[in-house]
Amino acid sequence: MNDEVNFKNNPLHGVSLKSLLVELVGHYGFEILFAYLNINCFKTNPSIDSSVKFLKKTDWAREKVEVFYLYQFKNLPRASSTQFELSPRDRIVPEGQAPREPAELSLEDAERLREKRAKKLAERSLNAGKRPASGKRFGAQRDGGYSGKRDNSGAKKDNRESTNSSAASVGSDSDPWAKWKK
Repeated sequence: MNDEVNFKNNPLHGVSLKSLLVELVGHYGFEILFAYLNINCFKTNPSIDSSVKFLKKTDWAREKVEVFYLYQFKNLPRASSTQFELSPRDRIVPEGQAPREPAELSLEDAERLREKRAKKLAERSLNAGKRPASGKRFGAQRDGGYSGKRDNSGAKKDNRESTNSSAASVGSDSDPWAKWKK
């Protein structure tokens, strides 16, 4: 009985992907959908049938369109953190909330939103590059000091200290790439 109440409180319950797209395209058009969602099926030869086919195969794109439907077209308040972790079809809208008029969207607003997202992405990538120096950097020598220099014959020369040939053979047993270094 509790599941029945939950389904009634989800605006996506009983709405097929095709009818959802027909509503979105009828109100906004493919150009606005591509500008806000950046999904190629809304740009290259856009049609309802080809978009439905793509969205049925691609979970991330379908969820992106469903979230757009809920929070832009149905203009619902943002979901709580616990509801946000669920897929859009599993989210429950609280009793007092009802869908409102669709949000007014424009290409200029989409461009500003895209610039804002690009700026945030650039800031995150800059912050990701600032890691504490806890160990060797990538590309540092890792194999005990092998310098990769070549001797007069053109063969690679190992600069590790070895006193006799038996020590060199022991080193090659522990190093599986030793025969390739010569």
